[in-house]
Amino acid sequence: SCIQSASNNFSPECINDTAKETCLNWFFKIASIRELIPRFYVEAAILKCNKFLSKTGISECLPRLTSMIRGIGDPLVAVYARAYLCRVGMEVAPQLKESLNKNFFDFLLTFKQIHGDTVQNQLVVQCVEIPLYLTLYSPAIDWILQCIAYRAPEVLLTEMMERCRKLGNNALLLNSVMSAFRAEFIAARSMDFIGMIKECDESGFPKHLLFRSLGLNLALADPPENDRLQILNEAWKVITKLKNPQDYINCAEVWVEYTCRHFTKREVNTVLADVIKHMTPDRAFEDAYPQEKFLPFLDMFQKESVRVEVCKCIMESFIKHQQESTKDPVILNALLHICKTMHDSVNALTLEDEKRMLAALINGFIKMVSFGRDFEQQLSFYVEARSMFCNLEPVLVQLIHSVNQLAMETRKVMKGNHSRKTAAFVRACVAFCFITIPSLSSIFTRLNLYLHSGQVALANQCLSQADAFFKAAVSLVPEVPKMISVDGKMRPSDAFLLEFLCNFFSTLLVVPDHPEQGVLFLVRGLLNVIQDYTWEDNSDDKIRIYTNVLHLLSAMTQEAYIYHVDKVDSNDTLYGGDSKFLTEINKLCETVIAQILDHLKTLGKEETLKRQSQLALYFFNTILAHGDLRNNKLNQLSVNLWNLAQKHGFADTKTMVKTLEYIKRRSNQPEMSHFTDLALRLPLQSRT
Repeated sequence: SCIQSASNNFSPECINDTAKETCLNWFFKIASIRELIPRFYVEAAILKCNKFLSKTGISECLPRLTSMIRGIGDPLVAVYARAYLCRVGMEVAPQLKESLNKNFFDFLLTFKQIHGDTVQNQLVVQCVEIPLYLTLYSPAIDWILQCIAYRAPEVLLTEMMERCRKLGNNALLLNSVMSAFRAEFIAARSMDFIGMIKECDESGFPKHLLFRSLGLNLALADPPENDRLQILNEAWKVITKLKNPQDYINCAEVWVEYTCRHFTKREVNTVLADVIKHMTPDRAFEDAYPQEKFLPFLDMFQKESVRVEVCKCIMESFIKHQQESTKDPVILNALLHICKTMHDSVNALTLEDEKRMLAALINGFIKMVSFGRDFEQQLSFYVEARSMFCNLEPVLVQLIHSVNQLAMETRKVMKGNHSRKTAAFVRACVAFCFITIPSLSSIFTRLNLYLHSGQVALANQCLSQADAFFKAAVSLVPEVPKMISVDGKMRPSDAFLLEFLCNFFSTLLVVPDHPEQGVLFLVRGLLNVIQDYTWEDNSDDKIRIYTNVLHLLSAMTQEAYIYHVDKVDSNDTLYGGDSKFLTEINKLCETVIAQILDHLKTLGKEETLKRQSQLALYFFNTILAHGDLRNNKLNQLSVNLWNLAQKHGFADTKTMVKTLEYIKRRSNQPEMSHFTDLALRLPLQSRT
């Protein structure tokens, strides 16, 4: 408690005499303990208390305690005492490295005791075999060496290794050195360690454990390039002779990683073949396996949950380390098998998070597959993937996006060449998407993919296919539910539908009318769907959609549209500003405006007056931006909307002022003089 209450930076001069006397009394009492081991552990436990007595107390006690351990006769008890002293020393005086080194060197001097008659006879009495007994030393030796190796210079580590080399039958020490020292140090001297491993006595400490420790280091640091093949050969000579399957696989799993990092598929295949041979000795059909050994290796994992986890690990590694796209048939076959295994593990009890993770891994693989300009082969791969992964919706979505991208790349690359063949291929891509989209469960995913796929078809001049996508989207809108699940929570769908329809309107501007369907058949169909859709009572999204329809219809009256699709004639070209076409647009505008005004009337109740004010101003701004205010009826309508927005005192004064200032600025522009008269008819009403 004294130590805890005082700062670690105090000096003995700051401690009063009473505290010093109490502390000194503790050490006198410890010194009176007759038994060596209790006396050692108690003094080591309060070693830090020497700071109360003198500045050099700890540095003087550590060597003495190190020497005390020499009196412990049992080498196993002694090594754990040294490990504890190193632990305490690192905690209270990490700068005093000499005591750490002394503990290790003392252990080396007594190492031969392990193989002496006293210890051997005791093991016989206790029925303990020497290999098992030696493993009891490992934690203590590992800890001592880790303390020594912490920030140690190369010279010291080299000295430690050389001292271990000079000891006979030093497998135990060698294993601890490889476990404690830095991987870079071990990897740079791999051939030296292999030489020492070969000299070790097999009966004391199994060599395969030494090679496993070496392999663990080589997984973290690379050995010299010229030594890599020889290192693998030397290690595998020992590994392949192991009879016990558990010992074999514990060692082989480490060296498989080393082989994958530094060698080609040929060496990896050889290693996997040896694994199969050792792990399935009683399977007569192993001779019939093909040359590729990866899939038979996976088949050894019989338990489905384990096999799926292995597949996930493989895919995570592939996605992380594969830098370039691939079309290698061996890789594709193996990874398709792995992805199929993951996909087939999905059932009714699979959690959504698990499905998302599996889909992300499969999608990562799909994105890495590329057949270059062999577009037909690429599409064939996507068709095969669709049949294999039909139960994971995110994968189907990814495939649709990939096929749409493929169609666009094909048109770009093959521009002007093989036009008939290219058109047929694009139609095949379009058909893939049209067939796949209905299998998706998320209605907004379907809507957006219909729209996107229709845009791709339009960009590739597949007009009838584009119409089919857009018609499918229109017919799907009535099925949109009032509430949808978003991130596990139920949300109103109106905002999502509004966003989709606005995107849809932007596309419809450039979609040419079908010669057999009548003027603006898609716009009319969509308006009918919007009219029949049941909207929430407290929602104004229907009116916001109608105002966006007015934006679209206004753009359609222009002599030249503000954007086009390359090589697609839109209605501005087809109709050429024909008066009948413009008349049809005006009729639609009148219908839509009537719907908006009817809705504004329904908001005349006291509890909805604020919504009425906001919508009136919103509609006013729409007319201001897109209408021809030289038309008397439209001009009067805008004035009425302005007054309605302010009528009940809910209009924001700053907004109204800025809007009026904007109108006055516009009136100064050429051909905008009618805005001057409009501004005079728009009063600003103050709140009372």
